[in-house]
Amino acid sequence: MPRRTEGRVKGAVGWLREHLVVIAAVLAFGYLLLPNLVVILFSFNDPNGRFNYTWNRFSLDAWLNPCGAPGLCEALGLSLKIGLLATLGATVLGTLVAFALARHRFRGRAATNLLIFLPMATPEVVMGSSLLTLFVGLGIPLGQWTILIAHVMFCLSFVVVTVKARLAGLDPRLEQAAMDLYANELQAFLRVTLPLVFPGILAAALLAFSLSFDDYIITNFNAAPHSITFPMYVWGAASKGTPVQINVIGTLMFLLALTAVLLGQGVGRRKAR
Repeated sequence: MPRRTEGRVKGAVGWLREHLVVIAAVLAFGYLLLPNLVVILFSFNDPNGRFNYTWNRFSLDAWLNPCGAPGLCEALGLSLKIGLLATLGATVLGTLVAFALARHRFRGRAATNLLIFLPMATPEVVMGSSLLTLFVGLGIPLGQWTILIAHVMFCLSFVVVTVKARLAGLDPRLEQAAMDLYANELQAFLRVTLPLVFPGILAAALLAFSLSFDDYIITNFNAAPHSITFPMYVWGAASKGTPVQINVIGTLMFLLALTAVLLGQGVGRRKAR
């Protein structure tokens, strides 16, 4: 092999070794985002029939009329309503529990930590059927309230774990320094602790909303026939026909989530500068 060719081969191998992790990350992200790209692509499709599984021709009809499918926007509105309420309830309760577990020593603390992880480790079928048994046993009629209680139940653990991880990395000397500067406990919390923990609380809230909006199994167990959320609507439509508007809503939700992440990254970089 000529020296020039051998040098090129060695250079290519060296470049590949240096960028192997980056290449693997790009391939992994591409694999993860491939279903989203398919959803975006087929949101511009005009299917020849009820099922939007094969490409027919380009059309903007679904984007111009996103509520064209019967009951779609009602199901979407219910999912957004329950998601926002469940996020609010789980974030408030989970933040309080996380502060209690991270800052205080009390009897039963170890058992509480164990109980927090149980909803995360329990299969959704088991949790959904258990909650259904509880509601039926208490005589609570199924509907939006039972769905909301169930969503707060399984989102709570994720909020506690996320906020607690943020608190674990917080230096307690910062609060002590604030009190040394004549700040009382409330002022130290509002001006020092809360701004430092807020990114973790925001991340927990976004995670809780995603889990609530996306849940099907637990929701299906605890919903009434007239309480149809967006995932339940998609599942029911899959057997009869998949409207293109489903892809439109999925694309919009994906773009909103991507925008929120990019804005968060931009704010974080600006604060770092």
